[in-house]
Amino acid sequence: MGFFLETLIGGLMAGMLYALVALGFVLIFKASGVFNFAQGAMVLFAALAMARFSEWFPRWFGFDSLVLANILALVAAVALMAVLAWLIERLALRALVGQEPIALLMATLGIAYFIDGAGQLLFGSATYKIDVGMPKDPMMVLENTFEGGLLVNKEDLYAALLSMLLVIGLTLFFQKTPTGRALRAVADDHQAAQSIGIPLSRIWVIVWTIGGIVALVAGIIWGSKLGVQFSISLVALKALPVVILGGLTSVPGAIVGGLIIGAGEKLSEIYIGPMLGGGIENWFAYVLALGFLLLRPQGLFGDKIIDRV
Repeated sequence: MGFFLETLIGGLMAGMLYALVALGFVLIFKASGVFNFAQGAMVLFAALAMARFSEWFPRWFGFDSLVLANILALVAAVALMAVLAWLIERLALRALVGQEPIALLMATLGIAYFIDGAGQLLFGSATYKIDVGMPKDPMMVLENTFEGGLLVNKEDLYAALLSMLLVIGLTLFFQKTPTGRALRAVADDHQAAQSIGIPLSRIWVIVWTIGGIVALVAGIIWGSKLGVQFSISLVALKALPVVILGGLTSVPGAIVGGLIIGAGEKLSEIYIGPMLGGGIENWFAYVLALGFLLLRPQGLFGDKIIDRV
């Protein structure tokens, strides 16, 4: 039982990291009604900015404090993601108001390649590290309940708690604030939202900035665990099944979908993988997502779309 719980907890912690990337997909979709293929590139760009700024600032300003370097790097990275959001709205999205969703979808593909190239041009293409002081050593819990206790990674635990706070804040933002309600209105109909006085350009800058901040948090956590390298953008591929499972329009659904996939792939790799020859962790999420597309395409928490003619 102890081993099962240890595997389950590890899977849930990994699922929270998938969910962080999936949150970016959900946020952009809720505001624009289009799937953002640039989210993985945004995670990489934000992580590169954080890693390089924290390396450059002590050298430029002549101080040795890691905490101060990380704080300044975080502020600069948030500002950079806001500027990036403004550029995306100004140069790409503004001309596509009222166009077919496929036009916005293709625009996000172009944005993804632009961000990848800009990240390499500005920050380099080597592997960099992010050290924000998160403890990496494991800890033992429930030693009095299970023999030997359960081994839990502190870094994964802190990442999960941060993700929970982030999703609670975003849920309240979308449900309780005028800006959040305006975001939902824009997603339903761009032109109708403009006709009632909702400033579409400002709304898109806001949501892409929030998406960039979410990407920054995900990039910091993934960069702290794995190092900042261009393969981080591929993490977005694992977030796709999370979004399909939880629903494209649900912020809590991204978290629930991430938990299900994270726990499911770890448990299946341990208990089913030996019977199938291993490797089940690599394709479990995609098979599960395919099943949901066939049986419940809107996901667990997504809004069911009904077209009336």
